[in-house]
Amino acid sequence: MTAPANPPVRFDGNDLVLIVHAQPGAKQSGFAGAHGDAVKIRLAAPPLDGRANKELCRFLAEACKVAPSAVEITSGEGARAKRVRVRQPKELPAALRELTGFSPEP
Repeated sequence: MTAPANPPVRFDGNDLVLIVHAQPGAKQSGFAGAHGDAVKIRLAAPPLDGRANKELCRFLAEACKVAPSAVEITSGEGARAKRVRVRQPKELPAALRELTGFSPEP
C-alpha cells in the first residue's frame, strides 16, 4: 500500500505538520478521529474572534509538550480545514498515533 500524497500527519525536518479539521464549540478539546484526509480535533471554544484557533494551538502545544508559541496555523485560519506546524515536538500524542497509524519519531 502506498502512502497518501498528503498524509494528515508528517514530519518536516524536526517539525510536526498536521492537516486538521477543526470542530469548535465542543464541551472539551480532544482528538476525535479522522475526517477525510485530516485529523479531526474538537475544540472547547467558539469560532469567534480567533478563540477556536487559540484553543487549537493551546491543545496541540499541551499534547506535544511544547510552548504554545511553538504551534503555528500555517493555513486555514478562517476555515475548519487547517494546516498546523508544531516546532520540535517533545512527544507525539498516543491518541494521534492511534488515529493515524503514524509512528516515526523526529
